[in-house]
Amino acid sequence: MIPLRPAPARPAAPEPAPAPREPLWRDLVGEVLRRERQAQQRTLKDVADAARISLPYLSEVERGRKEASSEVLAAAAHALGLGLGDVLSLAQNELARRTAVRRSPAALPHRPYRGLSLAA
Repeated sequence: MIPLRPAPARPAAPEPAPAPREPLWRDLVGEVLRRERQAQQRTLKDVADAARISLPYLSEVERGRKEASSEVLAAAAHALGLGLGDVLSLAQNELARRTAVRRSPAALPHRPYRGLSLAA
């Protein structure tokens, strides 16, 4: 006897959920700039003018659409009364906070920093 319809296929095992995506550095830096600007109750135009950056470009940096150069980031930081190191440190803290939520300390091997190797 030949069945007229094929037997229903077994339901496929559910695919594992993709690993959460690491945040992009440009997103973190943009969020820091926007948060600092808003905390000072300043407009994009005000900060862009003070930094001598075009308003559309600063907007795109804040939204993480553009990867700004260190010169542009320094100008935006100084327009906000911050140093470039302050902005980068705040972004690094945010990166550490977000990635620590996803990883347990036991899952991360301890690798001491041994400096840069300049040997060729």
